[in-house]
Amino acid sequence: MSAATAAPDTTAGPGLKDDARITLRGHVRHTGALIRRNLLWIRQDPESMFDALLMPVVFTLLFVYVFGGSIGQALGGGQDGYVQYVIPGMIAMMSMTLSQGVGTGFSQDFNSGVMDRFRSLPIGRGSVLFAKISVELVRMLFATTVLMIVAVLVGFDITNWLGLFAAVGLSTAFASSIMWVFLTLGVILKNAQSVQAMGFLVLFPLQFGSSIFAPTASMPGWLQAFTDYNPLSTLADAARGLMVGGPVAHDLWVTLGWSAAITAVMAPVAIHKFKTKN
Repeated sequence: MSAATAAPDTTAGPGLKDDARITLRGHVRHTGALIRRNLLWIRQDPESMFDALLMPVVFTLLFVYVFGGSIGQALGGGQDGYVQYVIPGMIAMMSMTLSQGVGTGFSQDFNSGVMDRFRSLPIGRGSVLFAKISVELVRMLFATTVLMIVAVLVGFDITNWLGLFAAVGLSTAFASSIMWVFLTLGVILKNAQSVQAMGFLVLFPLQFGSSIFAPTASMPGWLQAFTDYNPLSTLADAARGLMVGGPVAHDLWVTLGWSAAITAVMAPVAIHKFKTKN
């Protein structure tokens, strides 16, 4: 059935079909087409990849050469020791920071009229969201690759390739769950600037109130209590254990638990908000 003759769906907007009425094969086909559309947009607008390219470079050089000496001495290993500490944490940071892009991009698509076009097509509403997440995960993996190249150049020793891939996989799983939060913000907030501002309010406390950049032992007791429940701390500690050695099991399972819980709560919310948005 063409978009012009598709019967209107009063629950999902004109032309945008209820997911339950579309087969799994249809969902895969729709999602694949939308992923291709998003990748072609990146190809036409390569500046959209600047954050994924420059952020890992800037943050790595900043923390290693500005803070690495003093924090490294506190860790007992100098700057070289701090490199081994901070790089796994920065993989966790990439998963959170770049996830924000899915919300701002989604909001821009609404304001530019792209979503009106999607609503006129007989496609499942979930396919639009899954395609956005898939492309953003590609951007995150690109940024992680850049991060590891810079990390090796500043002295990071990759002694466990399997652990590195496991840490990246864990970071990807957590990022995909956080993206549902930002997709929801992209739907309910009026513009990309609002999504970005709200994202920073969420990102900064979680990133700096964690074990990503420094051990938490010297933090005040109330802040340590916060870091104990901060999923970025468990993600950073799990990645650190996988890549350079140390305890892994507890932090790994807590991070997976956070990822599953966030996805279970926020994915239905994001899909519902997208379905009902005028």
